[in-house]
Amino acid sequence: MSKPFNTSKNSTLFILLFMLCIPFSSCNSQEENQIIVGANRTATYLPYLKGKNIAVVANPTSVIFKTNDHKQGHTHLVDSLLSLGVNIIKVFSPEHGFRGNIDAGEKVADGVDPSTGIPIVSLYGNQKKPSPESLQNIDLVLFDIQDVGVRFYTYIATLQLVMQACGAADIPLFILDRPNPNSHYVDGPTMEKAHQGFLGMTPIPLVYGMTIGEYASMVNTEEGWLGTEKHPALSVVGLKNYNRAVSYALPIRPSPNLPSDQSIALYPSLGLFEGTTINAGRGTEAQFTRFGAPELSKKMPFSYTPRPNFGAKYPKHSGEICYGKDLSTLKPPHAVDLTWLIDAYTNSAKKEVFFLTSGFTKHAGNDRLQKQIEAGMTPTEIRDSWQKDLEAFKVIRAKYLRY
Repeated sequence: MSKPFNTSKNSTLFILLFMLCIPFSSCNSQEENQIIVGANRTATYLPYLKGKNIAVVANPTSVIFKTNDHKQGHTHLVDSLLSLGVNIIKVFSPEHGFRGNIDAGEKVADGVDPSTGIPIVSLYGNQKKPSPESLQNIDLVLFDIQDVGVRFYTYIATLQLVMQACGAADIPLFILDRPNPNSHYVDGPTMEKAHQGFLGMTPIPLVYGMTIGEYASMVNTEEGWLGTEKHPALSVVGLKNYNRAVSYALPIRPSPNLPSDQSIALYPSLGLFEGTTINAGRGTEAQFTRFGAPELSKKMPFSYTPRPNFGAKYPKHSGEICYGKDLSTLKPPHAVDLTWLIDAYTNSAKKEVFFLTSGFTKHAGNDRLQKQIEAGMTPTEIRDSWQKDLEAFKVIRAKYLRY
């Protein structure tokens, strides 16, 4: 384990690069090219947890796999660490809840985990940042949540607020890194400071091409990005055998409405529909692989009817026939594709209410994209307007890439 090093006058940031094999499976030649996630590298972080009071930021994706190929099942990180004698005294729960059964945008309540009896503190209810009181008697915070690499996916906002709280309380933070299924490209409009919030807290593009560990290292180092003066002592338990150029299929859905590799790949593009009147598949079993609305009738032949289901109690246009497009068999783009958004706007019979302006701006990160679409600009023209910001971000990003 490397020694800590300082990267700013106001922090004791240290990034630990771990190179040991995990105790749960052998490091033989057949497995040497399989991805080993940070959680599975217990030999590298267990010594730092023993004898301490631990808080865990976790959801259903926070697991230790039984084999490196991820095909033979898994155990939840909290259950595994408890069995290894780690004293977990608190769980912090993000959007969708600790067990992942709560709708997008729905408040998550505090409670007690029935399986372990551990208190659960919500970070998606009345508070989104751990309070000083909730961190009392905590010696170390462990963060392990699967991200999908899209700015408005709220887990990186939760991460940043946890980092702020740990910095203020002088509590070390360990991040167990996981692959980003959308890490192979950088694209989309960059978040402007005037519109920063829980759907984007830093000046990054819509798709930023970093693992959650890389992102945390960047935010903790770049001047002013964390949003607080005190930075936490940060350690990242890295991945082994990970190549961002090779596709990675998530073995566990990262949230209720991202059930497949196709939905995750299309989410950067179709997620922009969240700020419009268009349904993006919520209320069906094909979330973020289709889109439609009643006002697109006679323009698009594909149709479906959203209804309340797991992860969507109140989907847009519930019980109404929505006309649109099915993208379930489309080869996913390696870019943010504006074609579908512009197509829906062009064919909408209700252009005057198409954009839910505040929500769309928060998702887009600027107020220009709506104006560009309304002005009839082509996807290429709009994409050209992103390039200067994208190139500037790539220069910053390059300093924190580790895979």
